[in-house]
Formats: sequence, structure tokens, C-alpha cells
Amino acid sequence: MKQAVIAPSALSLLYPEEGLADYSREQFLEDLLNEAEKDIRFLLSAGAYKVSLDFTEARLSLKLDSSGSLLKRFLDLNNRLLDRFSETEREKLGVHTCPGGDWDSTHSDDVPYSQLLPHLFELKVGNFYLSFKSESNKKEVLSLIQQYRPPTANVFLGVTDVLTSQIETPEEICNVLLEAANYIPVSYLGSTDDWRFSPFADDTSTSRHVAFQKIRARILGTRLAEAKLTQRHI
Repeated sequence: MKQAVIAPSALSLLYPEEGLADYSREQFLEDLLNEAEKDIRFLLSAGAYKVSLDFTEARLSLKLDSSGSLLKRFLDLNNRLLDRFSETEREKLGVHTCPGGDWDSTHSDDVPYSQLLPHLFELKVGNFYLSFKSESNKKEVLSLIQQYRPPTANVFLGVTDVLTSQIETPEEICNVLLEAANYIPVSYLGSTDDWRFSPFADDTSTSRHVAFQKIRARILGTRLAEAKLTQRHI
């Protein structure tokens, strides 16, 4: 089972810009990192196969600050957390990024991946979960991944769009993965959904029935791609 946790970069925004007289920003960040580390270690000790940081604010940060300074601040903070884990532990850690997906809407899909991916891959994790199905220029995204992916990093591409009720077919998903295998080594390629289904209790824009049909299609399509890629390499 993969379990997601909120990245400390998102929670860091809770500290007021004007500061607090008896509680410095640095002390707040240190406490935040301590609690984030505690959460991740608890999940790993409980048997989680992977633990991923939800980092949806990564792309949004570039919309709010096109200079990239805010994104760098986020990356530095998240890496401070990841530095607390060994290289072996970080192989079980990951990061998820997307342009948002609540109530069938996004907050930053107008920010191109070319501004984010070169920096996102600086995070010290072994797994990257990337929204992909909803991207308009997929070949450009795959080329960016090919160029900037760390040699031992796994990339899980989103192959189902959670913002539409249209059910992808296993064959469509298979074809996406077969194309991706031209850019990402097969042993480091996986599939996921672009975003969680109804991540908050008040979001009922995607029905449970549709969500499970999409998940089923992803599993079947991934198995189909696996079989064809295995034959390709025999």
C-alpha cells in the first residue's frame, strides 16, 4: 500500500508573514519537520510499501511567483525533511505533483511542466508520481522526464484523468505506457492516476462507480503493457 502525506512545504504557508513574537519561523519549521518525519516513520514501520509527499503546490508556486524563488524555498524545505532519512529509506519515499483536481477544476494547468520538472527531480526521493493523462503536450513531457530523471528514480505516469467521467480503455492506457517506454527504462516505469479521486469529503464530482472503473482500466492496461513490453525484450 502507498500512503500519502502532506508535504511540509504546504504546511509552511500557515506561518503568518508578519511573524509571531514568541515563536520564530525557524522554530515553526523545525517543529513542522519533526512532525512530518514522525508521520513518515510511523507509516514505514506500519508496513507501508511507499510513502509519498503530496506536492500539488509545486506547480502552483510558479503561477504565484514566476521567478521560481517560492518553488526553491519549497524544494529546500522538503529536502531538509528527506535528508533525515537514509538512502535506503528514501527508495521507499516519493513525491506526487499535479495542477490540482478538486471539484473537476485545476489551479495551475496553465503552468508548463518545462518550468517544474527540471527542479522537481532535485527532490531526494526514489519515486515520482506525475499527472500526465491530462497534459496536452505529452511528448514534450516525456522528453523532459528522459532528460532530468535521476538514473535510479521510478516514474509513475498518470494514465487516467480524474476530472472526466469518460472511462479510459485498457488499450488506451497500454498505448500510453508503450510510448512512455521509449523515454523511460521499463524497470523504472509505472502507472498511477493523475490525481486522487474525491480527495476531500465535500467533493463528490466524481462518483465512486466511475472511480473504480477508471482504476480497473488502469490495472488492466498496465498488465497489458507489461505483457507487450516483456515480449518486446525477449
